[in-house]
Amino acid sequence: MKKIILTAIAAAALSACCSAPVKNVHPEWTYNSVVYEVNVRQFSPEGTFKGVEAQLPRLKDLGVDILWLMPINEIGVEGRKGTLGSYYAISDYKAVNPEFGTMQDFEDLLAAAHAQGFKLILDWVANQTAPDNVWMTEKPADFYERDSLGNAIWEYDWTDTRSLNYANKEVWYAQEDAMRFWLDKGVDGFRCDAAGEMPSETWQYLVPALRKAYPEIYLLAEAEKPEFMADTMFDATYAWEMHHIENAIGNGPANKDGVKTAKELREYLAKDAENSPASAFRLAFTSNHDENSWNGTEFERLGDAWQVMEVLNFTLPKTQPLIYTGQEIGLDRRLEFFEKDPVTDWSANEYTDFYKYLTALRHDNPALAAGERGGKMKWIETGDPDVLAFSRRVCGNKVTVFANLSAEPSAPIRGLRSESTPDGILPAWGWEIIQK
Repeated sequence: MKKIILTAIAAAALSACCSAPVKNVHPEWTYNSVVYEVNVRQFSPEGTFKGVEAQLPRLKDLGVDILWLMPINEIGVEGRKGTLGSYYAISDYKAVNPEFGTMQDFEDLLAAAHAQGFKLILDWVANQTAPDNVWMTEKPADFYERDSLGNAIWEYDWTDTRSLNYANKEVWYAQEDAMRFWLDKGVDGFRCDAAGEMPSETWQYLVPALRKAYPEIYLLAEAEKPEFMADTMFDATYAWEMHHIENAIGNGPANKDGVKTAKELREYLAKDAENSPASAFRLAFTSNHDENSWNGTEFERLGDAWQVMEVLNFTLPKTQPLIYTGQEIGLDRRLEFFEKDPVTDWSANEYTDFYKYLTALRHDNPALAAGERGGKMKWIETGDPDVLAFSRRVCGNKVTVFANLSAEPSAPIRGLRSESTPDGILPAWGWEIIQK
């Protein structure tokens, strides 16, 4: 673990800062929040809602705020991959996967999460369904995209799914009805899977319609489309481009994103600041369910750079950080996607301490808020092209970050002196944070 420079933050100053007259575009509770992705199947030996509920106190201690449950809906049987099937091949939008328990078990988890101060969102799979989804028989044939022979079709290698036909607006209304079913139960929003695969017009109808009825919901799009970042649209979109740049800077053996340097990351940040509104949130991550299972753990992709990249994900402008199941204990294996492969030991360790530090950093520093409430970034020139250094300040709260994005020690950095860097030199992939 790298040493961290800590300066005491006065509670009175924070209170004054947080009360600054800034117009909110998003629900107040979202700005300094940290998202945690729960892989229900692998979260406990039981792989159930009850297994997640039992671990809520541990997640509370970790300091996360929004629990994103991977899809909890009933999974199709036709064309099922593996023994248990993909979460993303849904047979009924209004039913829970019996593998996880009953609807009452889910409602108990939701109530327990709310009682402990969490917000809970569901993974919403609107682009496609399982071949044996109830809509196949309950709805007209034109609910699905079909070939010249009338067969429902699928995208990519998603052979266990069939693509919905969004040229038919009745599909829009059916999705709205199904989403309202869960919002009426009290869920706090959705992470919308493969949102960019669907016509933007569909979301431009759905999002405002849902927000009108449920104004405090949080909506996350797995997409980077500019139109999704409008103030009337999603709260957050994915920082996929930044993620791939971070992978390419890292030195992991599974890196498939090429070779990049701090220069490319700095260019991306400038471009993103110019091309997206100040209010936009960007979900930032070193891992998620897709990356972990298909492309490798953060250690495989980023190598020794995983920690400094996570620091950036928690501190750069716009970012809303994500922690995926097992990262907080340094889980170093790819979790199976279609089979049972549970995490069985959640004992706290140095990785837990690291993530608890980062979640506290977000909560304690208004300057690090996402969107329009956070502090603008001011670059600090260090004389070393591999070192990103910047500060963010808002209402008297200031955070300064030094990040060495290189496998070599940095040059001496003017103004950086601490117990861990007495000569002002950051070690390979080293970092320092100053709060005041």
